[in-house]
Order: sequence, then C-alpha cells, then structure tokens
Amino acid sequence: MKKVRRNRGREVLRRGKKAGLPPGTPVFVGEQKQDVAKISIMNYSMDKIEEIPDAGLKDCERMKDISGMFWINVNGIHDIDVIKALGNTFMLHPLTTEDILNTDQRPKAEVFDNYIFFALKMLTYDEETDAIHNENVSIILGDNYVLSFQEREGDVLDPLRGRIRSSKGRVRSRGADYLAYAIMDGVVDEYFVALEKLGDHIEQIDDEIVQAPDAIHMKELHRLKREMVFLRKAVWPLRENISAVEKTGSRFIDDSTRPFLRDLYDHTIQIIEMVETYRDIIGGMHDTFLSINGNRMNEVMKVLTIIGTIFIPLTFIAGIYGMNFENMPELKWTWGYFGLLGVMSILGLTMLAIFKKRKWL
Repeated sequence: MKKVRRNRGREVLRRGKKAGLPPGTPVFVGEQKQDVAKISIMNYSMDKIEEIPDAGLKDCERMKDISGMFWINVNGIHDIDVIKALGNTFMLHPLTTEDILNTDQRPKAEVFDNYIFFALKMLTYDEETDAIHNENVSIILGDNYVLSFQEREGDVLDPLRGRIRSSKGRVRSRGADYLAYAIMDGVVDEYFVALEKLGDHIEQIDDEIVQAPDAIHMKELHRLKREMVFLRKAVWPLRENISAVEKTGSRFIDDSTRPFLRDLYDHTIQIIEMVETYRDIIGGMHDTFLSINGNRMNEVMKVLTIIGTIFIPLTFIAGIYGMNFENMPELKWTWGYFGLLGVMSILGLTMLAIFKKRKWL
C-alpha cells in the first residue's frame, strides 16, 4: 500500500481575522496556491471567437460594452484588489465578494437581481497519495457573461474550452446559462473520475485487510472515513442548490437549459449514492479488520490454552516428585525416572489425541 500523507485540503481554515469585521468585508480565507492572480477571457459568438489569455482589469471592463458571450476566468482568488475590482465592474453584492474570497465556502446558489451566484467544490484525485484534493470554484451567471473564480491554474475545464474553440456541441449557440451549466457539469463529471479511483483504492485496501491486516490499514480506514465526511459536505448542498435554481423562474435560466440542470441534478444524486455506498463499505471494512484481528487473537489464545492444559497435569506430577520428603518409595526405583517420563508422555499424547478428535486443534 502506498504511503499516505496528510491531505492539506482538509485542514480547518483560520477565520479569526474576520472576527469583528462588518458583513461583506472582503477578506481572503484559505491558503494562497499561486503567486499572481491570472485572468483569461473568452469572447465568442456563432461565427467568431476572441481569446485573451493574459487579460487585465481594463480588458474585463471593455467586455461589458461588446456584443456576444464572454467568459472571464480568474485563477488566484487571494488577490483581494482584483476580486474587488471585478465586483465593482459587474456590480456584485459585497456578500458575494466575501464568499468568493472564502475557500472554505459551503456549496450554495443565490439569485440576485442582476446575476446568479454559484459556489461549488472542484475535486481531483491525487494518485500519489490516494487522496482527493478540493478547490473552491465560484461562478457568476449574468445576462451575457459568466465569471468563474478558482484558487489556482489547472482545472477540469479544458475539454469545455476545446469545444468552444472548435465550435463543437451547443456552447457557441447557447446563452450564458448554458455555459454556466457546462462549467458545473465539467466539475461534477470529475467527481465520478475521483470517486471511481477512490473506489479502486478502497477495494485494494479491502483485499489487503482480508489477506494480512496491519495497523496501517486502520489508519487508512480512519482517513477514508474523513474523506467520506468531506465528500458528503461537498455534494449534498450542491444537489439542493441545483434543484432550487432549476425550479426558480429566474430570467437568467432559459427554459431550454432546465432539462440540462435536471440532468446535472441526477448526476449529483448518483454521486451521493456512490459516497454513501463507499461509506458503508468502509464501515464494513472496519468491522472486518476488527473481526479478523479478534479471530487471530482467539486462535493464539486457543493454542496457548491447549499448551497450558497439557502441561498442567505434567507440572502436577513433576511437582509431587519434586518435594523433599525422604519416605517416597518411587525415588528408590531403578526405572522410576524413565517410568515417570513414560507416564507423562502417554498422558500428554492422550490429551493431544482428545483435542484433535474434538477438532480443537
């Protein structure tokens, strides 16, 4: 089994620096995962596309006055000035800006007058440590734009970008609501990949426990239990939020997009079922580990008990003839010593035969 290192993504984030501040105060909560915030823009329509990989805040302001769809992605939410500037440009509520800067934000969906805010977790599987890493992703859905905020570069959305560039699929012909759906769908689809790999790891641990349980397996089971708790927290609220947004009459969600949101809702249900199944399997593995170790101990105790039972009468006989009395007739026998060894041997072998006949050995 691979050596498991602590997953830093599970550490409790410090929120003390927010204590006493007014609601909506922009404060970054979390671990900075890249040095400089990077902005990229994709502006497209049915017949053209423009990409700005290293965009600035002025490019973002310019997007508000152009026609067509545009997607602004920000990698590196630790830069409060950048987040505040974008919040001012697109008239985001201060509480939304605060939630974007909180990497421990619970998955949620909020409908405002001029946009819909989504927060969800992007999960990736680290095969080196057999752990699931998480990253907070925030999505702003406006009339003709989508803003996305991530903690660092590198995500699961490259296939979506490829479809936009090649004009494959529905993205180029649909509105911002479909783009927001496509982003969430790409994130949720990666849940299946991560969970399937985690399932393979769980099966491997299960086989190792059945063959030769070890203390390291118990530590790994406790880590996997914590993983399941985190996954439940990441997926359960997402299911509720997708359902709530799909059922609202918000003008930002077109009727043609609602079936896709219902399909995304079904995917979250499947993921929840997988998480619950793995939780049950891990709980069963924990019981199996304890049962196997208990049976092991019982076997050891049975062998020791049988050995002790055989030697009890032999020790009794040796104890009698070990007493320092002068009037013990057997002490004068020529063959007394060998005769006594013979009796003890016959007694021990007889007891062994009885134990085997009763299938105690």
